[in-house]
Amino acid sequence: MRIAPARAPQFRSQPLSRFGFARLVTDSKNLALRVRNAISEASEVDFPFEELALEIFEFQFAHCEPYRKFAERRGQTPDAIEHWQDIPAVPTSAFKALDLTCSSPERIFLTSGTTAGKERRGRHLMPDLSLYRASALRQFRAMVLPDGAVPRIIGLMAGPETLPDSSLVQMVEWIREDLDGAPASYLVGDGPFDPASATAQLRSLALDSRPVCLIGVRAVFTALLDHLRIKKTQIEFAANSRIVDTGGPKGGRTLSDAGFLRASWEHLGIPGYYCINEYGMTELSSQYYDNVLERRFAGSNAKRRKAAPPWLRSVAVDPETLEVLPDGEAGLLRHLDLANALSLMAIQTEDLGVVDGEFLQLRGRLAGAEPRGCALALEHLLDSTKVASETSRN
Repeated sequence: MRIAPARAPQFRSQPLSRFGFARLVTDSKNLALRVRNAISEASEVDFPFEELALEIFEFQFAHCEPYRKFAERRGQTPDAIEHWQDIPAVPTSAFKALDLTCSSPERIFLTSGTTAGKERRGRHLMPDLSLYRASALRQFRAMVLPDGAVPRIIGLMAGPETLPDSSLVQMVEWIREDLDGAPASYLVGDGPFDPASATAQLRSLALDSRPVCLIGVRAVFTALLDHLRIKKTQIEFAANSRIVDTGGPKGGRTLSDAGFLRASWEHLGIPGYYCINEYGMTELSSQYYDNVLERRFAGSNAKRRKAAPPWLRSVAVDPETLEVLPDGEAGLLRHLDLANALSLMAIQTEDLGVVDGEFLQLRGRLAGAEPRGCALALEHLLDSTKVASETSRN
């Protein structure tokens, strides 16, 4: 992949991080290599998150003009930032209005459609797919395949021909390539999901003695499980089969967490500890996963919690002020994803949740209008971009 060379930025004297490392702005290729190596060698002990986060912030400040103007307006510039929690985050709604990236994209992924139409879908411009791939595969193997299993991948979704701009479908493709290269089975076509047809396909696939890994959004799983319940039938998969439920767009009927686990056992024969919920979004390159299977194979019966990889950290913030809240308090979730090194690392969401160190508990979304803090952040970002555009014309 060829990335356009970065302009050499000019800063005042480079401050030190609290770890004592000089915060150096580097070029995109070297930065991507540093982050990719950190992901491949990552452990929960002594991972240099703050050092890398501050370096990435300086790089993005230098190479993404809308982000630089936004940070300057808020007084959150590299020489004023000492801790990763203080790095300014852009709201997810900004990805619908602006192209937020530090270099020419290798690939553009779109968020799922909304009632506002396709033109309002968010766009994640990724200059280096290898960062997303490294992050996705490392965490998937750790949390979904801790036993070293090589299941057959079955997607309860449309395939790459139908959804070429889906970051989730791309992740599924990488997973099946990484496992054994066998084609994945996708059970959704161009039209609506057909649970009767999917049931017939699953029955055929279940005849194989090889375990499967079913991956899909909660709404499609719900439609399948409802169909099996109404038909009073069950599909028997091989032992050690598992489910990855990716949540997904709201709308239509979806089973509760408890109902989903119960129905998966009753109708698919897959026990709850093999049912893993994933929390991710198009704007990120890294994911949270339920730790239930990883903990089970580590010999622990710890309660189900969503765990992050070492290169992803989150905080909860006040919906009005966007001030960081102490661990254990509910607020809007803000994520810093080092695998977004060449696009935008710090993402402010409208998801409610509680953060406890590396763990996350989701609490849904705020009802009604966009939270005041997110709306104000978007206004600052758009205003800063408008001012910069007018200045360049003059």
